[in-house]
Amino acid sequence: MEVKKMEKPVDVKRWSRVASAVLAAVVMTAPPLVILLGGRNFGAPGVWIQTAVSSLRQGTSSTNDLPLHQRTPRHDDRLLGGLLVDGFDERSCHSRYQSATYRRNPGRRPSLYLVSKLRRHEALQRRCGPGTPAYSNALEQLKSGESVVSPECRYIVSLPYQGLGNRILAAASAFLYALLTDRVLLLDPSDGMDGLFCEPFPGATWLLPPGFPLQGYATFTNDTAETYGNRLRNKVIGAGAGASPPAFAYVYLHSDASGHDKSFFWDEGQALLRRIQWLVMRTDNYVVPGLFLADTFRAELEKMFPERDAVFHHLGRYLFHPNNHVWGLVARYHDAYLAGAARLVGVQVRVFGAQPNSPELLAQITSCTQKHRLLPEVLATGEPAESGAKSKLAVLVTSLKPWYQEKLKSMYWEHAAANGEVVSVHQPSHEEYQRFGVGSHDRKAWAEIYLLSLADELVTTSQSTFGYVAQGLAGVRPWVMYKPADNGTVTVPDPPCGRAASMEPCFFAAPNYNLWKKQWLDTSTVVPHLKSCADFPWGGLMLVGRNE
Repeated sequence: MEVKKMEKPVDVKRWSRVASAVLAAVVMTAPPLVILLGGRNFGAPGVWIQTAVSSLRQGTSSTNDLPLHQRTPRHDDRLLGGLLVDGFDERSCHSRYQSATYRRNPGRRPSLYLVSKLRRHEALQRRCGPGTPAYSNALEQLKSGESVVSPECRYIVSLPYQGLGNRILAAASAFLYALLTDRVLLLDPSDGMDGLFCEPFPGATWLLPPGFPLQGYATFTNDTAETYGNRLRNKVIGAGAGASPPAFAYVYLHSDASGHDKSFFWDEGQALLRRIQWLVMRTDNYVVPGLFLADTFRAELEKMFPERDAVFHHLGRYLFHPNNHVWGLVARYHDAYLAGAARLVGVQVRVFGAQPNSPELLAQITSCTQKHRLLPEVLATGEPAESGAKSKLAVLVTSLKPWYQEKLKSMYWEHAAANGEVVSVHQPSHEEYQRFGVGSHDRKAWAEIYLLSLADELVTTSQSTFGYVAQGLAGVRPWVMYKPADNGTVTVPDPPCGRAASMEPCFFAAPNYNLWKKQWLDTSTVVPHLKSCADFPWGGLMLVGRNE
């Protein structure tokens, strides 16, 4: 904890006279503006005077300069620059169009090409998805076990796996693959995914209906004979195989996928899979960076995402809207504890159930946040706080443990902030242990991910998919707390954290062998905008922007 001696106090009386003069000038020139911007915040005259003067100078005020509770979104914000479409029943999904009013960061604008691809895909889901004659025909074909040379519609069933962060990243990966290959996306609901999100496609569903005819499809592993990798290894597909492709294939891209499984990422593998009508993809990873390795996809991906570091940012904001139950958790908590803050900083602390509370991790959090001026240093005990107008800083902590939030809260209660900010520290829940397959646990986790994504700045834990999702939705590069060295000692890393090269998640199990060319390679050197992950350097792959 950094403790500062009190610096020379500000001349509050002199500031008050200056502020009064500015206020009088503004009132005389534009009284309606003063009422609009300052009427609900008379306790902080410096904030709303500054805003009013700025708006007079510029002609219009930027909503991002206002405290959150005073903002009014632009009309097109609700559609995120065309990423979303009008026409949904707003009562069925409050978050889809309301979330823009809660976001401090308006985010990146999608390319026109991506917007057109999304509209075409929505039409594909309506034409070929569940409840259509095409879907019924495709199911009958699957039951017969026979392939179709030129099917009317093709499908990918996504089986997200592991914790909620992993499942969200896996579903986004499957969706991008569906976009690239003109396949209908169907999300398996058996892992609770149907109780968290709104439907993303207008007039169609993304949920796999009950009664899917592949027995045991939800539990297949890399040992299952029907995986793409095993079919390739056993020459059921590829060179030496028969002319007719199988009716389906399992695509296994879990962390322990084999080299044959990972041949999926090269052009030759995609040429084989293009002939198979039904694919079932199981992964716990964000495999999007791997899709950039195939020449087949690269040009299309670059047109969809001219900003390579914003792929999940756009996919996540398009796909993942909290359902009304989860949105209620988000909105109520935000409005009660976070809405009035001039700044909101999110701190995501990933700990596991058996880990004891760690003073070293707490020291790492305070060192990182204070070194980079995300949180203020504090004065020595008994030193008085600065007088005058106070700016409010809200800190949102998410963790399975309450201890870290309690320590931060006590620090800012027992000591005044050196910069005069009023600091409040909040934590929505502390479940103690991660509970897989428990709906209430997942709903709280999703609400907390979304709350984190509303922050101005983020501090996340190394290798955490929970943090990856939050930073992607937020559209910010987080400060990532480094893992301590595994040398038998317990010390605070130096430096304690670093700015992520990108807001993109890391692909933990990227391929390092091209089966088709019998070649080992460093895939971070294949394409300019791919690089190794700083928080997972041994085999991790991530997308970065042009300047990184």
